[in-house]
This record gives sequence, C-alpha cells and structure tokens, in this order.
Amino acid sequence: MPLKVEFHTGVVDESGFACRLLRKAYHVGARVLVRAPAPLLQRLDRELWTFVEREFIPHLRFSGAAGVPAQAQRTPIWLVDDAVPPGHPPVLVNLDAEMPQQPQAFERIIEIVGRDAGVVQRGRARWRAYEAHGLHPAHHAAAAGGEGG
Repeated sequence: MPLKVEFHTGVVDESGFACRLLRKAYHVGARVLVRAPAPLLQRLDRELWTFVEREFIPHLRFSGAAGVPAQAQRTPIWLVDDAVPPGHPPVLVNLDAEMPQQPQAFERIIEIVGRDAGVVQRGRARWRAYEAHGLHPAHHAAAAGGEGG
C-alpha cells in the first residue's frame, strides 16, 4: 500500500484537532504515533484524559530515544518526543517542526499545521520535502472556524 500524506492547515487549536483525530482513530482500531515538541505532547497527554467526559483515549507518552516500553505494544496511541522508535504504529500524526527521517516507514502521515507564521513556513518546508521524496501530499484547509477536518 503506497504511503498517504495529508496536510491539515490553518488549524486554530492544534491539540484539540489532534484529540478529535486520535479519538476517531481509536474508535476505528487504528494505531497511531504522535510526534510533537515536549510542551505540546504534555498538553496533548493531559487533554486526552479530559477531552470527552467519561471517555478515556488509551495513550502512552515516552521518549523514543529511550526505547519502547513493554506496555506500548498494548497501547494504540503513542506520544513520542524524540526519535521514531522501532516497531512504531503505522500511522503518524506529526505536530513536529520536522518531517520524519524515513517517511516510507509509515502507511499514512497526517501533518497538522496551525496558523502561526513560523508554523506555516515550517509546514510549507515539510510539504516541499515530501515532494522531494516523490510523495504527493493531499491538502485539507481548515473550515472557516479554523478547526479543519
């Protein structure tokens, strides 16, 4: 199956958008790796506990450089703030400034790009990098409210 790359741009609340996306993924049985800077992962980790009242979205936060904890194999959503760990899930939600070093290691990559000028510029650079790898990203612009989807 060829790698699919999607960009969701103009997103106002990146962590809220990611929570909705991860909730959908969990409900369809998908396994997902989320990469983001540590402060954003901390926020996402907290929000996944409280995003929907009385509903827990199973996830585990760890450093990819430290190796994969045993409980990760039973956990559908991995929040990782370093290197992409071996044996990772097939879907990547990328909130990081960089594209993964080996995008072909995934079946699907979802890039979430906010509205900040610097974030937009880094998103455009990632788009060009995917194209340089021979990939053709799909683009989804956020709705008027900036939620995308």
